Amino acid sequence: MARARAATPWRHARLFLDMIAAERGASANTLDAYRRDLEDYLGWLGDRSRGAHDAGADDVRSYLAALHQRGLKASSAARRLSAIRQFHRFLYVEGERGDDPTAALEGPRQRRGLPKTMGVAEVDRLLAAAAQAATAPDIAPLERLRRMRMRALVELLYATGLRVSELIALPAAAARTSDEMIQVRGKGGKERLVPLNGAARAAMRDYAALLAASRQGGSAWLFPADSDSGHLTRQAFARDLKTLAGLAGLDPDRLSPHVMRHAFASHLLQNGADLRVVQELLGHADIATTQIYTHVLDERLAGMVRDLHPLADED
Repeated sequence: MARARAATPWRHARLFLDMIAAERGASANTLDAYRRDLEDYLGWLGDRSRGAHDAGADDVRSYLAALHQRGLKASSAARRLSAIRQFHRFLYVEGERGDDPTAALEGPRQRRGLPKTMGVAEVDRLLAAAAQAATAPDIAPLERLRRMRMRALVELLYATGLRVSELIALPAAAARTSDEMIQVRGKGGKERLVPLNGAARAAMRDYAALLAASRQGGSAWLFPADSDSGHLTRQAFARDLKTLAGLAGLDPDRLSPHVMRHAFASHLLQNGADLRVVQELLGHADIATTQIYTHVLDERLAGMVRDLHPLADED
């Protein structure tokens, strides 16, 4: 029993690394850095008969103090604290813990960088590549189903800005609605309505019709797969998205489901959407999370002043 309990934090760490690889498109170097940081933290806890499942805020503070005693640079300690924060936040969101011991901790914070995103032309190329692949002639039935699935996934992702975990877990009933909205279950079990454009609805319906005629028809999931959950995994979708990026002539290393979510939000704001509306569509509980996109608003406002102010052309 003790051996199984001790192995649990390492299993959670692997799941966390899988998540940041799939949802954020983390590079191999980034994943290695997170892995080293978590191995050190979990090893330190294990030496004290503690684990990620029962570590408290005082344990994290003691660990940070131990890093200082080792002579670790402040920037390295801040990076390690960031990894620990994200790991515990992941455990909380996934329901593995009822609290986040790092929530009230103060620590050196790095300036948050702007999110990676895509231009409208790049999105157009990606969607066009998905459509061309799905409608190519002389494709075996299972391969056509896979390509139609990919087309539906990217159309839905860009049309809605869903988290990848929300997208892959859509129920089969989502494709049967005649409404221009679908209901999505997000973090913490909270539900929200998200509008669909015509292209996304058509891609979803075409894929669902092909799915119903296949051996995978009858699943409770819109994107069924042979996995523990019964639906497509984040890792599989992220991998296929990079393959599609290559077909579209885009850099696969710059593209992930999270980047497309950022593109959805940035493009809405560029076209005049209200920040509160974008917050609701993204499913952010706090407007502060959405405010990372205000650089888009700042650029649009600066452009308006430059283009419309009567003295803009004067020195």
